[in-house]
Amino acid sequence: MDAPTESVTIVEVAPRDGLQNDPALLSTEAKLELIERCAAAGAQRIEVASFVNPRRVPQMADAEQVIAGLPQRADTSYIGLVLNERGFQRAEQTALQEINMVVMVTDEFSQRNQGMSTREAIAAVAAITPAAKAAGLHTSVTMSASFGCPYTGEVPVGRVADIAAELAATGVAEVAIADTIGVAVPRDVHTRVAAVRAAVAGTPATLRVHVHNTRNTGYASALAAYEAGVTVLDSSLGGIGGCPFAPNATGNIATEDLVFALERSGVHTGLDLDALCRASEWLAGVLGRPVPSLLPKAGGFPPA
Repeated sequence: MDAPTESVTIVEVAPRDGLQNDPALLSTEAKLELIERCAAAGAQRIEVASFVNPRRVPQMADAEQVIAGLPQRADTSYIGLVLNERGFQRAEQTALQEINMVVMVTDEFSQRNQGMSTREAIAAVAAITPAAKAAGLHTSVTMSASFGCPYTGEVPVGRVADIAAELAATGVAEVAIADTIGVAVPRDVHTRVAAVRAAVAGTPATLRVHVHNTRNTGYASALAAYEAGVTVLDSSLGGIGGCPFAPNATGNIATEDLVFALERSGVHTGLDLDALCRASEWLAGVLGRPVPSLLPKAGGFPPA
């Protein structure tokens, strides 16, 4: 096992992955306030929108309007999700600093989520990555369902590693291993991180991990990823969100709960827990319901 590092970068995904499956259709103004609150709490990378078919994901229909309204901050990089070349063409016309692409590691899930095979999704990454780099955009790709598929079950470690190697060969800067349906446990995280790291060795690609808390193992899995040497983790303010094309796949890990666990473990995140808790409480009010995170309810420790 690799020795833990002393700091972790958290990619805040609430404005995109958090809201994409939420019944509350937030206004553009509310989304911009959410993003501003995340940035004010110290988030340096924020996923703000996705360029997808608005008929399939109406929550993301105002992607261009959201990005046009973003405050330009020297300390914050904004990320947009693209699934195909059409989505990239839309993203390229905005002021984003990063794009994130997606490859579902099983064909069944890929067809249901993106209307293409895994092989076609890899080809899309290969086509988009050089164009994005030429446009000055940081590139990343998320390998969804890397720990299990909602339709076909177990996913072989070798398949995940092989796909990671193909994606790294495209020149993408970052590869994310994603537990889209929340079935990962720490041992599996260590195994798959090691396999993917070996697969991308010799390429510029760095690793990121995205886990869900669907079965209450998300935080343990995130800490396991850190212990395995991963220095970039995804999380969602309040713990909101899930994949709209994976049955019952709720449960992003909450940014504030993850930050508490990391900071108590001696890992620096650069995020302000009090500001995160205030933002989470505000978000619950905007959504009109409690959010899954626990830290705002219990408070930090020791008490202020």
